[in-house]
Amino acid sequence: MQGNRVIGEAAIRAGCRFYAGYPITPQNELTEYMAEHMRRVKGGVFIQAESELAAINMVLGASAAGARAMTSSSSPGISLKQEGISSLAADELPAVIVNIMRGGPGLGNILPSQGDYFQATRGGGHGDYRTIVLAPASVQELADLTMDAFDLADRYRNPVLLLADGMIGQMMEPVEFRAPSPRQYREEYILRGKGTGKSRFIRALILDAIRMEEHNWKLYRKYQVIAEEEVRFETFWTDDAEILIVAYGTAARIAKGAIKRSREMGIAVGLIRPITLWPFPGEVIRRFAEEVGSFLVFEMNTGQMLEDVKLALEGRARVDFYGRPGGVIPTPAELAKVIAYQVKR
Repeated sequence: MQGNRVIGEAAIRAGCRFYAGYPITPQNELTEYMAEHMRRVKGGVFIQAESELAAINMVLGASAAGARAMTSSSSPGISLKQEGISSLAADELPAVIVNIMRGGPGLGNILPSQGDYFQATRGGGHGDYRTIVLAPASVQELADLTMDAFDLADRYRNPVLLLADGMIGQMMEPVEFRAPSPRQYREEYILRGKGTGKSRFIRALILDAIRMEEHNWKLYRKYQVIAEEEVRFETFWTDDAEILIVAYGTAARIAKGAIKRSREMGIAVGLIRPITLWPFPGEVIRRFAEEVGSFLVFEMNTGQMLEDVKLALEGRARVDFYGRPGGVIPTPAELAKVIAYQVKR
């Protein structure tokens, strides 16, 4: 099944009942899938909005009403959604946002890229806030992490970003859909209209500075809990490694092929693959520095995750970088040559 369509099917199975989006390549198959299939489930709503701004604010409204809600786009479209994502975080509303990355900056092109790492992991919009960022590396993980994204959004009442790229979105692989977990969320925030009891409202406009500061610290404490509880990563051939590659998503798939080639040449190299880009597995990388003296960060950009790896290592090990931005897809053979060169230096 194609990756973009897998996200749609996984979302519906996870209980997504509201989707609002706007067309952009290379994620259009996801929007098409939701248009066709949301109507088959009770309560399912699909809206092709008039713009990305409209779509994200429709998601905010649906979330405030208690629906599991999702939107999707690609790079420049996600840029347009940033104010709404900031508002979701401020209002403490759960939502899932899918970014199938393409080349940039600006309109760029429709080829796979990883140029949105900074945007995803630093919040992207204004204010002190964070989004949980999940980075799948296969079509199977698109299914699994989409379901996880809805659960995490509910658990922490926070937007969750699923960050993939055009290659994973377009590729076809076998996939199995697991049974979804029962939805567990706190209903005290949901707006249900006029009724008995105390009225409810949701807002992020807090004009008093002290109250606004208190709200920011409340959010900060939540992000600390997420950072402690939700770190995910994969290791690959790290037991005897003398050099470690750090890569995620499509780059990690390429890295595994390069590692196999390098091992055949007698080079002991392994991989650390962050699955959560935020919270970032910095402590894991730092622990590996006690045994490994050299790291190679590999990304399909000019070096964005590189900064997080350097921050994690705090000078404990050498860090090199290899990247191909703009939609260029390097081969395992190409990366294997880079690894061999790094070893000889």
